[in-house]
Amino acid sequence: MHIHILGICGTFMGGIAAIAREAGHRVTGCDANVYPPMSEQLAALGIDLIEGYDPSQISLTPDLWVVGNVVSRGNPLIEAILERGLRYVSGPQWLAEQVLVGRKVLAVAGTHGKTTTSSLLAWILHACGAQPGFLIGGVPRDFGVSARLGGGQSFVIEADEYDTAFFDKRSKFVHYRPRTAILNNLEFDHADIFPDLAAIETQFHHLVRTVPGNGRLVVNGRDAALARVLERGLWSERVDFDVPQGWHARDARDTPQASEFTVCFGDRELGRCSLSLAGAHNRANALAAIAAADHAGIDPRQAIASLARFAGVARRLEVRGIVNGVTVIDDFAHHPSAIEATLAGLRARVGSATRILAVLEPRSNTMKLGTMSARLPESLVDANRVFCFAGGIGWDIASALAPLGEKLRVDDRLEPLIDAIVAQAQPGDQILVMSNGGFGGIHAKLLRALEPRA
Repeated sequence: MHIHILGICGTFMGGIAAIAREAGHRVTGCDANVYPPMSEQLAALGIDLIEGYDPSQISLTPDLWVVGNVVSRGNPLIEAILERGLRYVSGPQWLAEQVLVGRKVLAVAGTHGKTTTSSLLAWILHACGAQPGFLIGGVPRDFGVSARLGGGQSFVIEADEYDTAFFDKRSKFVHYRPRTAILNNLEFDHADIFPDLAAIETQFHHLVRTVPGNGRLVVNGRDAALARVLERGLWSERVDFDVPQGWHARDARDTPQASEFTVCFGDRELGRCSLSLAGAHNRANALAAIAAADHAGIDPRQAIASLARFAGVARRLEVRGIVNGVTVIDDFAHHPSAIEATLAGLRARVGSATRILAVLEPRSNTMKLGTMSARLPESLVDANRVFCFAGGIGWDIASALAPLGEKLRVDDRLEPLIDAIVAQAQPGDQILVMSNGGFGGIHAKLLRALEPRA
C-alpha cells in the first residue's frame, strides 16, 4: 500500500512513517517545514518528502492519505482531498487499525513524563527479551529511533491527550485500546484546545473506559486529578505507584552518576535500582515502568536489573557539551511543574554549591497564552540565575518573572541573551536550557561562545 502522510516531520507522524515503512508500505509525505533531523531520518528510510501542501500532490495517487493534527481546514491539499472524496484517516486511527490490532498495547499517559516512562518501559521489555514495538515522542538513546514495529506481542505507545485530527477532536489515546495503561499525573495543559482541567479529566475517563477488565491501570497514587478521573468509573485492576501501599522507592540517593533507590511493593523489597536519570520524578517514572512491565509478564527483579543499563532519553537533562568547565544541558521542560522537577533533579545531582543558570524559552501553546504565568517564578527558584527568551510571547513575561529579582534577565532577541549568559558563566556552572523546540540552535551557539578567544 502507498500512504502519503500530511505533517510527516512531527515526532508522532514521523514515527508512523518509520513503522509503515518497516511494515513494507510505500511511504511518502509532506510538511510545511522539511528540515533536519527528521528529514534526514526519513530520507535514510527511503521516504520521499515534499515541502508544503500544494494540491498538485493529488497526482501521487496514494491508496490512503494519513493526516496529522497539525493540518486544519483551509489547507490546500486537505481541501483537494475532501473535494475529490479520497480516502483519509488520522495517524492514531491508522496505527490502531494497521499495527495495534492483536498486540498487547502498553500506553503511557499523563501531563508529564510520558516520553521518559515510555522509553524506560520499552527498554525493560527489550532488555528482557520481549522484542517490543514502540512509538515514543522522543528518542531513547538505547534505540536511536523513536519508533519501531517490533517482533513481539508488546507495543509501547506514548499516549498523548492532544486531539487527533481536524475531523476527530477526541484525544489521540482513545484509539489505542491498551491492555496496560500508565496514568502518570494530570495537570492543566494544552490551553489552546482544553478550556480547563475538568475537560482533560473527561478525556482521561474515556481512556480508562477502553482498558479491559483483565487489563491494568498503573496509577500515580498521589495525584488528586487522577483520583477524580477514577471516581467516575473503574473496570480494570488498579495498581498504584509512588505511595507506600503500592510501588514505591526507599532509601533514595542521588549521585552525580545515578539515582539509587530500593524498589518496594508494599512491604516487599524487590531490589536496589541504579538509574542514570536524576530526581524524584524519574524514580516515579521508573516505578511506573516496572509495574507496567510486571503486567506484561516481566519479573520485577529482572526489570530493576535492566534499568542499570538504561542510557536515557535525548533532550532530558542531556549534556550537549562542556567548555572551560561550563556544562551546557538540554531539556524538554516547558510546563511549570516540569521546569520545577527538572531543576530539582539537576540540583539533587550537582549539589547545593554548584550554580545552575536556567535558560527558558516558553514556546508551548499553553505558555504562549500566558496561562501558567503565575506559576513560573516558583518553578525557577532552584536556579541561581534565570535567562528568559521573550521573542514571540504576546504577554509581559518580564513582569510575571519579576519576583525573581536581580537573578532574572529577559530579552526578546537571542544573541544579546546568549551574550549575557556567557558573561555570567563561570567554571563549574551548569547551564540548563529548557524548551520544547529548537530554541534557535542556542546550545551550539552557547558552546561556541564559551570557547576562549584567540
